[in-house]
Amino acid sequence: MSQTAGRTGPRRAPTMADVAQVAGVSHQTVSRVLSNHPNVRESTRTEVLRAIGQLGYRRNSSARALVTRRTLTLGVVACNPTLFGPSSTLFGLEEAARDEGYMVSAVTLRRYSAAALREAIDHLSDWGVEGIVVIVPHREAVTALAELRLPFPVVTVEGGHSLPIPVVSVDQWLGARMATSHLLAAGHRTVWHVAGPPSWLEAEARAKGWRSVLEEAGAVVPPPIQGDWTPLSGYRAGQELAGRVTAGAAGRGSPEVTAVFVANDQMALGVLRALREAGLSVPGQVAIAGFDDIPEAEFFTPPLTTVRQDFAALGQASIRLLISRLESGTRPDDDERVVIEPRLIVRGSSTPS
Repeated sequence: MSQTAGRTGPRRAPTMADVAQVAGVSHQTVSRVLSNHPNVRESTRTEVLRAIGQLGYRRNSSARALVTRRTLTLGVVACNPTLFGPSSTLFGLEEAARDEGYMVSAVTLRRYSAAALREAIDHLSDWGVEGIVVIVPHREAVTALAELRLPFPVVTVEGGHSLPIPVVSVDQWLGARMATSHLLAAGHRTVWHVAGPPSWLEAEARAKGWRSVLEEAGAVVPPPIQGDWTPLSGYRAGQELAGRVTAGAAGRGSPEVTAVFVANDQMALGVLRALREAGLSVPGQVAIAGFDDIPEAEFFTPPLTTVRQDFAALGQASIRLLISRLESGTRPDDDERVVIEPRLIVRGSSTPS
């Protein structure tokens, strides 16, 4: 026996021809099955799929791209992916793309600018993406995107309504109105607001929704306290609010602090801690409502009343809108708008048990 008789080389990856041989059909029939062609008998399709499973055949996406000129890859440009909203949006987009048979190539940016966006789009173009979703949560991003010539269909997420580009968004204004109206309905004379960064479109819309409810109710509109989405900024805002509660009790503060709408749940966590450290009970002395419904919100002390955003629906709507542009050939500068309604989740931070 030779020294090499017992050796086996690396296993060759199965080909479409191998599938055809095992299934007893032609190469063209296998191709039709893989392309979901309607003119294939069900028994034949079953036999081809059985052969594919037996051999472990995987279609060569590069070869398919050469034939079909489709890469079935979508690009995503996102900023601040460590924050709950952008990260959840990105996850929702990836899940929705996979459900539609697409892969996602994502580029995350530390900050938006025309140059950074252009570089990201060039990078995704080199990767052969067919279209992109741009998560544009603040005004600087909208300005930068408006300056670019876009080589393929683009959909924006939370991009406001100032661009001639399809946009999918959660109704931030409505969500803020829900939270503020809930607090007023509980008997509070007014509602204070811990706001997000002014450059963020979501923060701007939430502040406008809060203000509109107070104005319609004829309530005093307190000066908003500025935050930056972090628990630390919420904690500092909570310290200021606690001081106002004390001043109000002494007859030196106006308007009275009995209810607070916080622009996101992470800042609300900081507010809750500051109030607790000041010896104030929630919701007994101060009722709190947040925004986002992060997974931890129901485990806060007390559980947090908040506005839930459906990030899965946001991702699905964005991907479907982009794919419809790809399949219909519609120009990417259409101004279609898809708005998703949020939900108010009432918990113990706003209603006494």
